[in-house]
Amino acid sequence: MADPITMDRAQVEAHGRLIEQMRRILGADICAVFGDPAAVEIMLNDDGRVLVERHGQGITHLTDLSASKALNLLALMADFRGTTVTRDKPIVEGAMPDEFLRARFAGAIPPLMPRPTFSIRLPARKIYTLEDYRNNAIITGEQYDKIIEAVENRKNILVSGGTGSGKTTLLNAVSDTIACRAGLDQRIVIIEDTREIVCNAPNTVQMLTDADTDIDMTRLLKLTLRYRPDRIFVGEVRDGAALALLKAWNTGHPGGLATLHANSTQAALTRLDQLCQEAGVPSQMPLIHEAVDVIIQIARDASVPAGRRITDILFMDKQD
Repeated sequence: MADPITMDRAQVEAHGRLIEQMRRILGADICAVFGDPAAVEIMLNDDGRVLVERHGQGITHLTDLSASKALNLLALMADFRGTTVTRDKPIVEGAMPDEFLRARFAGAIPPLMPRPTFSIRLPARKIYTLEDYRNNAIITGEQYDKIIEAVENRKNILVSGGTGSGKTTLLNAVSDTIACRAGLDQRIVIIEDTREIVCNAPNTVQMLTDADTDIDMTRLLKLTLRYRPDRIFVGEVRDGAALALLKAWNTGHPGGLATLHANSTQAALTRLDQLCQEAGVPSQMPLIHEAVDVIIQIARDASVPAGRRITDILFMDKQD
């Protein structure tokens, strides 16, 4: 994948053709979604239907996309990512070009499924504040007060939930609360695989992993400690990098944020321990109890207007 800053004229022209081809395949309706700040995700199912999820509006059917066009789009994404998509390599993943907001793309072709499919996770363009969460009954007044107190007391907060539950959006709401209170004396370092965290604090550094050079989250967490962080934010914790994160949080850097896939706050503790063990160490429950202060569980809930709500907030017992 070429770096736009260092591309020569021929590369710039080739990149321009690739973008134009992508836009032509997607069509005006899908391209317009990239400009909609309420849009969260664009999904192509194997029946050819393109669905869009928007904040507060749920999922709606936007248009249809033929299998041939979807296959062409995946081939273009593979080319952009410097790889190929074939029967032997049927999966394409990674950030889309800047012209498509560096949205997180994941797609696959047969034989993994009957027809080509993809999911495009759009980065946050609009911050939904904790006040918005309270006003839309996603959190109660008591939960709001507890989260604000945790932010002001520099607690390490883990946001957990299932796929599509709104973990990153909630993390961004907490991040916004921190940013509103942070001055230049609070240096925030953010580490992600794909840029999704938004933080408008005045002293912020953002780092991205790079699969092409094998720079993973563990490597960046170690580098982070040389950047004089006061708070450390991490996108989604997926692997043995969990151990490096906990160690970083536990060495004088309180007030961090991270997300994790789990179905409950207790399950989040178990999963975090399992991820630590992927780094080749035994159970790290003592470290987890020391480093993590608060776990906020968010879940989809069709019974409430917003479609999701905070189901639990666990405050870790720090007593001996």
